[in-house]
Amino acid sequence: MEELFNKLGITPKDINLYKTAFSHSSYVNEHKVKNDYERLEFVGDAVLDLVIADYLYNKYRETEGEMTKIRASYVCENANYCYSEGLGLENYILVGNGEKESGLKKAIVADIFEALMGAIYIDLGYATARNTILRIIVPYIEDPNVNFFSDYKSSLQEMVQTSQKSLEYNLVNEEGPAHDKRFTVEVKIDDIVYGVGNGTTKKEAEQEAAKVALEKMAK
Repeated sequence: MEELFNKLGITPKDINLYKTAFSHSSYVNEHKVKNDYERLEFVGDAVLDLVIADYLYNKYRETEGEMTKIRASYVCENANYCYSEGLGLENYILVGNGEKESGLKKAIVADIFEALMGAIYIDLGYATARNTILRIIVPYIEDPNVNFFSDYKSSLQEMVQTSQKSLEYNLVNEEGPAHDKRFTVEVKIDDIVYGVGNGTTKKEAEQEAAKVALEKMAK
């Protein structure tokens, strides 16, 4: 791991934290190791959100909704997967034999980035974690050719799948003449309405509803 630490520009204090950060539950179960990376992933996710929110607040003058959209674009599975690949983190991931045979899942590679950032935060403190995260992510934010954000519906689906909740879109209103229709759609997560959107097509209304839901969940 020394090569990775040099690339990140950090000097670890507790090497075991980083070993845990790269240990998938399948590996832990097979080798009777004490901890997998999930607790560190939880912390890393929160630290990433805070660092990028702070960066966007101080760097840009966008509205809350726009900043939420930008943050969701650079702190999501697609983005984390890209950061992991850029750092070569897949070379350090420890998985069980079943996972090895089926190939590393994209979600695992993405999760490892969050777990690693969580380990850096726990081991070396917020300032080091912040500097490390900004060095990795800011170049992507400043590159006009990079955009991890596909669409609001996909991002919401990704978030809901992670928490194993149900997701559905319902058309609640349709009005206007045939040439000028307006649609209103609500999105429910576990039967709770999280967002309502309007549009000239059902798809547009669904995207707006998903956007509202993402903004609500980001608060």
